[in-house]
Amino acid sequence: MRHGKVVTFGEVMMRLSTPGFARLAQAGSFDVVYAGAEANVAVSLAHLGVPAEHVTRFPENDLGAAAVRTLRGHGVATERIVFGGERMGLYFLENGAAHRASRIVYDRAGSAFAHIAPGMVDWDGALAGAAWLHWTGITPAISQGAADVCLEALQAARRRGVTVSGDINYRRNLWQYGKTAREVMPALIQLTDAIVAGVGDLENCVGITGATYEEACQRAMEAYPNVRKVASTEREVISSSHNAISGVMWDGERLLRSKEYDLIPIVDRIGAGDAFMAGLIYGWMAGKDDQRALDFATAACAFKHAVEGDVNLAAPAEIEALVRGENVGRLLR
Repeated sequence: MRHGKVVTFGEVMMRLSTPGFARLAQAGSFDVVYAGAEANVAVSLAHLGVPAEHVTRFPENDLGAAAVRTLRGHGVATERIVFGGERMGLYFLENGAAHRASRIVYDRAGSAFAHIAPGMVDWDGALAGAAWLHWTGITPAISQGAADVCLEALQAARRRGVTVSGDINYRRNLWQYGKTAREVMPALIQLTDAIVAGVGDLENCVGITGATYEEACQRAMEAYPNVRKVASTEREVISSSHNAISGVMWDGERLLRSKEYDLIPIVDRIGAGDAFMAGLIYGWMAGKDDQRALDFATAACAFKHAVEGDVNLAAPAEIEALVRGENVGRLLR
């Protein structure tokens, strides 16, 4: 295993889920967890045995303290979290079933993280002893301050020789502060070594298209020479309860594919992409070649669909067993 911790940066929100498969209009209570795309990666990595630290900004109140305890409870370091602002971002989840889609309602405007600003985080300190830094396209979409601090983090990582990965997922509804993704994302991708991106992400974030996925990826690598790997998941949705998932990766010369997993019934698909990203980071840090890293990441993504909450609570042996097709659905005792 490559030495050094993985540092992730992004907002952590309170997730309020309806019990079972109740609709939001039916809810008399909510189940509460704390999660965010980048923190989900950190937690997944911690459960895979990789030292992980998350950097974010919380309000200095009981909710911020509860979120910190949650991260620490999963073994994620929190020493560089900063505090300030007045509120925790929220999101409400209604789990779909059969042919009724899942729904998310966000309430995150004006959160403590949205008001983060350059200079608040000591990035040289946060990245001391780090081997890897991970970010997502959600963070620079939240506010100008969040975008500026994300760039600040990536620049510090390049100075220190830290590998950088980015899941550049495009969230159209988040870009509300006067900048577009195409104005902000190129400078961040230029400082990134490996990205997770679909064709739509590349088009919306940097204006790159292609007749095929590999053509779009190759054009992205030509435009951003630091990017050496581009990966993504491919999902077939049969219903809310039944999906199929596989993984692809362009390594600059060839398109790698994982096997496909049939997912039925789905317990919770939120955070599956973060499980995929954590699986890639784990695979590469463990010295796996690209095909084996992709196979591990896709199995991790598939495993997450059977875990409640946003994070993939899985040990390496469980994922490796799924890669081999062992213990699927069996009672282990």
